[in-house]
Amino acid sequence: MANSSTSDMERGGCGEEDMTIEEFVEAQAHILKHTMNYIHSTSLKCAVELGIPGIIHNHKKPMTHSELVNALQIPGSRSSHLRRLMRMLVHDGFFVMQKVHDHRENLREDDDEGYVLTRSTKLLLKDHWTFPAGFAGNEFLKPWESFGGWLKGGDGETAFEAAHGKNLWNYGVENVEFCNLFNASMAASSRVMSSVLVTKYKAMFEGVTSLVDVGGGIGSMGRAIAKAFPHIKCSVLDLPHVVASCKGTENLEFVAGDMFQAIPSADALLLKGILHDWNDEDSLKILKRCKEAIGSSEKGGKLIILDIVTDGKATHEIAELQLFYDMLLMVNTNGIERSEREWEKLFKEAGFTSYKITSISSFRTVIEAFP
Repeated sequence: MANSSTSDMERGGCGEEDMTIEEFVEAQAHILKHTMNYIHSTSLKCAVELGIPGIIHNHKKPMTHSELVNALQIPGSRSSHLRRLMRMLVHDGFFVMQKVHDHRENLREDDDEGYVLTRSTKLLLKDHWTFPAGFAGNEFLKPWESFGGWLKGGDGETAFEAAHGKNLWNYGVENVEFCNLFNASMAASSRVMSSVLVTKYKAMFEGVTSLVDVGGGIGSMGRAIAKAFPHIKCSVLDLPHVVASCKGTENLEFVAGDMFQAIPSADALLLKGILHDWNDEDSLKILKRCKEAIGSSEKGGKLIILDIVTDGKATHEIAELQLFYDMLLMVNTNGIERSEREWEKLFKEAGFTSYKITSISSFRTVIEAFP
């Protein structure tokens, strides 16, 4: 028995003849790492909810652990818990440690280093123009709990619908707080993308006198374009409950409507992060409505799409992010992130004759489609 037991351990302790103990330990660590990956996002969420980025930012210099404990009014018995949370966030690159060179009162011997922000956490300051407002809440986590059952034939068009009893869009209509957080998060993304578009890619708007931001939410992208190009008459089209309280400007108006039914005519239409929310059948319906609104090629109109193109050339980190988005869409909206070949197929079926792809970052892409 002893020899048999030793033999199993040498093979990895599980009877796998092709696995050494070192390979077994490595495989087990790989599994454990992925099963505990939620700790990355929940740790960051905790830091934001506590206001840690803002506290450290307002401190104006490296903030020692004891100073952070005092600022947060953490009980002494839980000071070490905060230290371990911050250690995780330092490991993840959201904070860095810097030596404390000044002589502060009541400085502990082990407080010779302090926390400072990184570029990532600067974006999480509440007064920063890109602050995303909301992190993944239970609404987006709950569908994963029953995803396996849904995959085998559970009710609902999506796992989100199976978990909540209605699809994402109807859920937003009936849950104001969720809808507000969702729209605020989309607006934060739009502020980033619009800043890039109107400064580095002005040529895309040459000859355009009218533009409709289709599914443009509360109008962050539309406002930026209207401000940067006063000669363009901009419209933001979205569902009535989304635009009900939105106020326009001299060259910006909000239009209540449904992109599946009709889209106002314009020289250019903009779809930011819209088509990846929908499967091919629904995306084709939207594209055909866009084609109708733009008209023929003689009019010089075009469709501008801000989305992801999975080309297989991304770094490991960006490729992983693209996969995250694809899974997020699959579970919650039945959407998909597409390759260039998949985009091209949709354009042809919708009646567009040509397209042009421009990478504006390692993650985001602009596609111009022409009738």
